This record gives sequence, structure tokens and C-alpha cells, in this order.
Amino acid sequence: MSAPFFLRARSPVGRLVRGAAGRAPAPSLSRLRAAVAALFALDGFVFGTWAARVPDVATRVGADHSTLGLALLCLSLGALACMQLTGALAARLGPGLVAALAGVAVCASAVLPGLATSVPALCAALLAFGAATGAVNVAANSVGVQVESRAGRPVLSGLHAAFSFGGLGGALLGGLAAAVLAVPAHLVVVAGAGLLLVAVLVPVLVGADAAPVVEAPVPEDAPRRRPTAVLVVLGCIAGATAYGEGALTDWGALHLREDLGATSGLAAAGYAGFALAMACGRLAGGALVARLGERRLLVGGTLLAAAGALLAVTTPSVVLALAGFGVVGLGLANVFPLAVARAGALGGSRGIALSTTVGYTGLLGGPPAIGFLAAHAGLPVALGTVALLAGAAAVLVALVDGDRVCVPAVDLAPVHRAAGDLRILAVA
Repeated sequence: MSAPFFLRARSPVGRLVRGAAGRAPAPSLSRLRAAVAALFALDGFVFGTWAARVPDVATRVGADHSTLGLALLCLSLGALACMQLTGALAARLGPGLVAALAGVAVCASAVLPGLATSVPALCAALLAFGAATGAVNVAANSVGVQVESRAGRPVLSGLHAAFSFGGLGGALLGGLAAAVLAVPAHLVVVAGAGLLLVAVLVPVLVGADAAPVVEAPVPEDAPRRRPTAVLVVLGCIAGATAYGEGALTDWGALHLREDLGATSGLAAAGYAGFALAMACGRLAGGALVARLGERRLLVGGTLLAAAGALLAVTTPSVVLALAGFGVVGLGLANVFPLAVARAGALGGSRGIALSTTVGYTGLLGGPPAIGFLAAHAGLPVALGTVALLAGAAAVLVALVDGDRVCVPAVDLAPVHRAAGDLRILAVA
């Protein structure tokens, strides 16, 4: 695979990043962890800003539920199309370098949806924004797995907490900015601030590729294979729960406003409470893994999220619905980071790319699916699928055992005996 044009040595960007790679020393673990957390926070802030302005963008282009769902599908397609490419580039060029470039791309492309004045233009803008979002997520998670490997303890949940806090800040500031700034101006300000932050992070992120990678020792007689099946299942676990995150991000406020009659402030508080609960749960992720173990935390979290989602869509009370959103955030907090960390440990950058491609199908494909379901069955019923998929994730967790997928065996002997008895009766 040849490098893209902008990474070739003769291009201006190629000379810049390769020069930075040559000069950047390997950063300390604390500096690298802080830089990756800042990149996660930036990604969350940009995405939270977008989530806060979705109703305004929909009004600007004249999109109803179904049309908005189609536009959000373009965001999903852009992200999914870019994830496998990002994993391959990270494996070849280094995840730190790719993460720095993806950070620039996500800031620059965030402006595009605010400039759209028609549904086709919004679809094209979200396709580009989605591609940048997919790239930064794979690259940031790849560097995050390196940080976790060097630290020798679970830290990826804490890094994802930075994403959640960034999303919370983006949503809150987005709600305040909506009163004084038009969508294009707001997104330009966010993009400019984000580019300044990325400029500070570039030396540390690029230097991460010079740091030694700590890998677990592999026995000489161990078969060298790519555990594709378990990576796909891990992606399905992440996707089934990320579906809920995407659904509440883009449709939770509309449910509170349209179905429960909440004010605009309370509707915005729904996502804010969800993001805050998820961030707090992720901050405690390392301690929870040490105390409960991965399997118990994953099963308990998915079941808790299912209960919260059912409460949010069945109650007529705004207060109880807000509480339900918070419970969903707590339950889902550590599922995605733990699944991605396991995929990185098993398959490196390419394993992360595979599992996150499957996982972000839920995160990015959830909103358009909710839109189509809402147009035919109503928004409460559509959001109820969050509980259904969270329960499915709990079942999938039970199938993963190390680097294998364990499907329960079915004893067919009684069936065979019964069939033989039937044949004897038929002859008689």
C-alpha cells in the first residue's frame, strides 16, 4: 500500500510531519497519556458541539426525521469507510503520526455541516466529517492501547472519560452558543480552537512512535494467527452498546422535547447528564476492573444500561427520563473501552481497526436507524431498541473466552434417538 499524496516526502505536509517525526523525542508516559487524553477530549468536544447543533442544522436545511436519518447515515458511512484504512496506515506509519493528522482533519471538517444549506450538501459534509471522525477514533485508540501497555494497568477507560467530558463541554457550550452564534460561526470558532490544540499535541503524538512498544511474551510454539472471530465479537459488543450512545446523543433531546414536553434547557440537560454519568463511570473504570473483573463489569454494565433505557422511554415523567439517561451512561461507560483494549491486545492497530469498524457501526449507524424507526413507529419505540441491543451485548460477553469465541455446544443425541424411535414406529 502506497502512502497517500499528503504524506509523500515531496508534499508540504509530508515534509512537515516527517520533519517533526525526525526531531520529536520519545515522550514520557505521563506526557503521552496527557496528550492522548487531550486528543480524546478534543474529539468529544467537537462531536458534542455537533450534537448540540443538530436541531439547528436540521432546521437550516429543512430536514425532517427521516431525511435527517439519511444525512446521519452519510456520517456513518464516511467513518466506516475510513477506519480500516486508518488502521493500515497506523500499522505502517505509526499511530502517533496518524493520530496527529486525524486531529487536524476532524477539526477542519467540523465546519462543513454548518455551511450546508440543503440536504444533499449536508450529506456530503457529513460524509467528510464522518471520515475524519473514524480516523481520529482508530488512531487515538491505537495510541491509547500503547499507553495502557506501557503503564501495565487499565487506563483506556480513563482516556475515554476525557472523550465524555469533552462531549459534555461541547454540548453545554453549544447550547449557550446557540443563543448568540449562528451555526457556521460557532463551528468555525470550535475548529480554530481545536487546530491550536492539535498544534501543541503534534510533537508528543509523533514522538509516541519512537517509544518502545511493550508486548506480552509469546511462547515459541504458540500458533501465530489473527483471532478474527473474537475481534468481530468484541466489535459487536462495542457496537451494541455504542448504538445507545449514538442514539441518545442525536435523538435524546428530541425525545425529551417532543414526547415529554421538556423545555429546551431540560432537553439539553438530558445529553449532558448522560455524558456526565458516562464520564464519571469511565474515571472509575480502572478501579472497577480491578475489583469486579472485566466479565462482571461488562455484563453488569450492559444490563444496567438496558434497565435505564427502558425507564427513559416508558416513563411520562421528565425527571425519571433524565434519571434513565444517567443510568444508561453509567452502564455503558466502560463497555466500549474494555472491548477496544482487548482487541488491541489481541490484534494491535489492525485489530483495533477491525473491532472499531464493527463497533462504530453501532455508534454511527444508530442515529439514522433511530430516525427511520421513529418515522414509522414513534421515537419512544425507536429508542427502546437501545435496551434490546444492550441485552444482546450481555449475551455476547459470555461467548468470549480469551482469544476464542465459545459457542455453547448442543447435545443432539436425544434428537437422534427420537428420530430412530420414529423410524422404528414407521416400519412397524
